[in-house]
Amino acid sequence: MFVTCLDLEGVLVPEIWIAFAEASGIKELCRTTRDEPDYDKLMKWRINLLKEKGFGLKEIQNTIEKIDPMEGAKDFLDELRSICQVIILSDTFTEFASSLMRKLNMPTIFCNSLTVDSNGIITGYKLRQPNGKYHAVKALQSIGFKTIAAGDSYNDLEMIKNSHAGFLFRPPKHIQDEYAQFKTFTEYPDFLSAIKTVINAENYPPT
Repeated sequence: MFVTCLDLEGVLVPEIWIAFAEASGIKELCRTTRDEPDYDKLMKWRINLLKEKGFGLKEIQNTIEKIDPMEGAKDFLDELRSICQVIILSDTFTEFASSLMRKLNMPTIFCNSLTVDSNGIITGYKLRQPNGKYHAVKALQSIGFKTIAAGDSYNDLEMIKNSHAGFLFRPPKHIQDEYAQFKTFTEYPDFLSAIKTVINAENYPPT
C-alpha cells in the first residue's frame, strides 16, 4: 500500500514567506528553503528580521488568509486522495497552515509549531522532530507502507531520496540541475500520471 508524501509550499500553495515579503515590503524574506538548505539558520534569521521590523504572527496570518492554492492543486490533490493515502509533510507551522488546509479539503499535515509571546511576537519555533520529513517516510515504511515523495526544495530531498519513488515538482533550476536523477514535473496532470504509474506497476505487475 502506498502513501504519497507531498511538500506544501511550492507544490500545492504559493510560498508563504514570499507572499508575506511582498505584502510587508520586507524583500529579504523572499529567501526560502529553495535558497538556504540550513532550516534552523533560515528560521532564526527570519524571526530576528520580523522582530527588527515590528511584525508579529497576526500580520503573517492576515496575509495567509488571502493565499489560495495554486491553480489545479486542489483538483490534483482530490484525485490523488481518491487513489492512495496522502500526507502533507511540511516545515511550515500549525499557526500558518490551518486556513490553507481548509482550502485544500483538510488533508493530513505533519508540520511544526511556533512560540509566540503575549504580544503576538514570534520568539522561536519548535520542530515536531529534527529532519521530520525523512523520519516520517521511514516510519511509514517501518509499518508496511511504500512511500512516494515529492517536493521542490532542499528540505524535501531526504524524503525523496528515501522513498520507493521520488519526484521534484517545479523546483528552482539549481536544484533540478543538482539532482537530475529525480524526474521533474511542472504540471499537475503529468505529475499525477507519474504517481499513478508507480502505484499501478506495484498493484498490477507484468506477468
